[in-house]
Amino acid sequence: MSTLPQHPSEGTGRVRPSAAVGRAARALAAAGVGPARVEAELLTAYVLGVPRGRLALADDLSDDQLARLDGLVERRVGREPLQHLTGRAGFRHLELVVGPGVFVPRPETELLAGWGIEQSRGLPEPLVVDLCSGSGAIALAVAQEVPAARVVAVERSPAALEWLRRNAAERATAGDRRIEVVEADVTAPDLLADLVGRVDVLLCNPPYVPVEVVVPPEVAGHDPAEAVFGGADGLDVIRPMLARAAALLRPGGVLGVEHDDTHDVAVPALLAGSGWFTAVDEHRDLTGRPRYATASRRADGQHAGSGRAWQTDSS
Repeated sequence: MSTLPQHPSEGTGRVRPSAAVGRAARALAAAGVGPARVEAELLTAYVLGVPRGRLALADDLSDDQLARLDGLVERRVGREPLQHLTGRAGFRHLELVVGPGVFVPRPETELLAGWGIEQSRGLPEPLVVDLCSGSGAIALAVAQEVPAARVVAVERSPAALEWLRRNAAERATAGDRRIEVVEADVTAPDLLADLVGRVDVLLCNPPYVPVEVVVPPEVAGHDPAEAVFGGADGLDVIRPMLARAAALLRPGGVLGVEHDDTHDVAVPALLAGSGWFTAVDEHRDLTGRPRYATASRRADGQHAGSGRAWQTDSS
């Protein structure tokens, strides 16, 4: 049975966007989906084929459009991700195509991408590598905002690679610098062998959620598990990835890795204790939660044994 009440004007052929948004928002809010008003506006704009900011100027919805909106709202109430319904996910200045088989990029990851972009600017021809690229969000953001950069995106999943290649082709057609897509496991000991010691900026948003953590239904039912969970403690990919990152980075090159909000000590400790990195720092998101760690490859390109201990107040 539908969770949407019949609208008074339904059957007359036209429904104002504001009325359709209000009805959709009430259904979403009643199901605990939110922010309900924002999602209702996005779905209504999607059905009408207009930007969300132009809803007030849009034509009324026909009965067919209202029925389509109702169907989308019902699916969202069932916790299908909003981005799967619209087929698009916003990321910085990009609109990426997403769907089943690829991790939907999160707004929090824009912070890591922004850090990488700032590190790349000012270098004449920076070489940037994005590991665990997924939809290509980080790689494509760098390519768009740092046109001088050579960007290499690495992904293992065949399903995710399809979305990554679609996004890469779409952005190249739009005029952004074309990125290079590599199918590979980021923990492989010979990963990107031709780039050893040459990478300026290396970014990674790996699977990092500990397996016992209960995730939202949108994640549990739709994001690929291999892109979400990182073993018992969430560090199964990060640990071996750091060794390869150290090999790929040039002396003085920089690394940024997103992590679980329980890893604010563990990941910086791995970086500091590895002996390959200096200037280890921890970064928080806009809500104050630990979000990603950064470090620099030792300037001498060497390994310093056990390295220094990570201090919890280092950030």
